Amino acid sequence: SFLEGSLLGSGALLGAEELDRYFPNRRVGIYIATWNMQGEKGLPANLDDLLLPTDSEFAQDFYIIGVQEGCPDRREWETRLQETLGPYYVMLYAASHGVLYLTVFVRRDLIWFCSEVEHATVTTRIISQIKTKGAVGIAFTFFGTSFLFITSHFTSGDAKVYERILDYNKIVEALALPKGLPDTNPYRSTPSDVTTRFDQVFWFGDFNFRLGKARVDVETIINRTVVGCDMGSLLEHDQLYKEMKDGSIFKGFQEAPIHFFPTYKFDVGCDIYDTTSKQRTPSYTDRIVFRNRHADDIKVVKYTSCSGIKTSDHRPVIGVFQVKLRPGRDK
Repeated sequence: SFLEGSLLGSGALLGAEELDRYFPNRRVGIYIATWNMQGEKGLPANLDDLLLPTDSEFAQDFYIIGVQEGCPDRREWETRLQETLGPYYVMLYAASHGVLYLTVFVRRDLIWFCSEVEHATVTTRIISQIKTKGAVGIAFTFFGTSFLFITSHFTSGDAKVYERILDYNKIVEALALPKGLPDTNPYRSTPSDVTTRFDQVFWFGDFNFRLGKARVDVETIINRTVVGCDMGSLLEHDQLYKEMKDGSIFKGFQEAPIHFFPTYKFDVGCDIYDTTSKQRTPSYTDRIVFRNRHADDIKVVKYTSCSGIKTSDHRPVIGVFQVKLRPGRDK
């Protein structure tokens, strides 16, 4: 392994001293973006809105981008991400499962502190050969803290709540990670749930949960609500909120407060919700949830939608987090 302690001669590469040198407060900045691209062939001319929003105080240490219904050319997508982030970041790993893409970038000077990276996939839709629904997960250890990132696309359809819960259950049971990475805290792990086997877990994607209220009522609420304010009057009708509260999905996970409008379904190229004959009810289909083994390890800096990117019927969702690190031991 390239993490052999001998690299640095006397000092331990993953130990407390190095950790404190790079992260004096022992927190790492993690930027997560999730976006259903609607299989878009033409990528947005500019991805700065997605990755480098102007209100960011500082650059992050890791950028993790999950895409559902990805563009036909995955390589072009990864190249565009790299060009946007610039030369101070390297692509640590990229994995895909059909049209689900998951890409991890890390600050160039931090790559030595990452373990080998592992990935696994799960298919939840077996009807066709085209893998459109399922999950892809990427796992690695950074210093002494293990991370798991999952992006997924659950069953669509307003009423298919039960099927979405089945998708979740299949993924937590079948996502085969870690493979060779050591478990940093095996006493807290269970064989039936992959999300218990890592210190910090982020799960994001198009979960497809809808607002269970008539479209006309949802639009009335939206029209009298200001962006950035409390969206409680919408979220009381949100299927995912209800299922998480009932403990039937994302057990042990949290979600940051939502202060943005529903991210689905837009007419492409503008800010108008679905004017097709289907007249979809605006919904919070695109979400980021997280769990940690130690309370308060994950601090939310920002949770918002990206209204500037309009090439899909979904708006991207962005989460910025400060995540606790612990020193590791060299092999």
